[in-house]
Amino acid sequence: MTADDELKWEEVSVKHLIQNKWIDLRQSRYRFPDGTEFEPYYSYSRRDYVVIVPFDEKGDLICVKQYRHGLKEVTTEFPAGGIERNDGKEYGTKEPGLTEDAVKAAVRELSEETGYEAGKMEHLITVPSNATVSDNYAHIFVARDCKKVTSQDLDDTEFLNVLTISPGELEDLIKSGKFQQAVHIMAWYMCKNG
Repeated sequence: MTADDELKWEEVSVKHLIQNKWIDLRQSRYRFPDGTEFEPYYSYSRRDYVVIVPFDEKGDLICVKQYRHGLKEVTTEFPAGGIERNDGKEYGTKEPGLTEDAVKAAVRELSEETGYEAGKMEHLITVPSNATVSDNYAHIFVARDCKKVTSQDLDDTEFLNVLTISPGELEDLIKSGKFQQAVHIMAWYMCKNG
């Protein structure tokens, strides 16, 4: 037994509160390493997604503005979106052969949301989206030498505007709290410092 094994929780029971094509919201009971049990602990499954840090040919960043219902406000962020599944579900991305390749998803999302195509797409890192309550992952990419080649091709629930900003303007937005998506901020600093 390793030191990490001594920290693991054991899921004693699980109840699926909502389980449809969009989400699997669960209520679990856990046994802690000291033998005590705790409930309810809530977690959910959503599909993995991509975040793209795209630079146009001048070195400016291509961003999108859209309404985020969690915050109830319009945000500025990088293009991003879910990795498609071929069974229509919106969660559970661990089954081999059911999901789109992350690079293909990044290319597709950049094009759909902005109309831009990358000269070069590079994977930076894959990280848990929110390890405390969710089991999905964010696949982070940087796209360089992006060119506008087509119009947007948005999903039925997407309403967004495209804007280009300089790296300095992005830094100002982050410092002023106007570029708010945590994974997107992490992506920028990884790209900037990597």
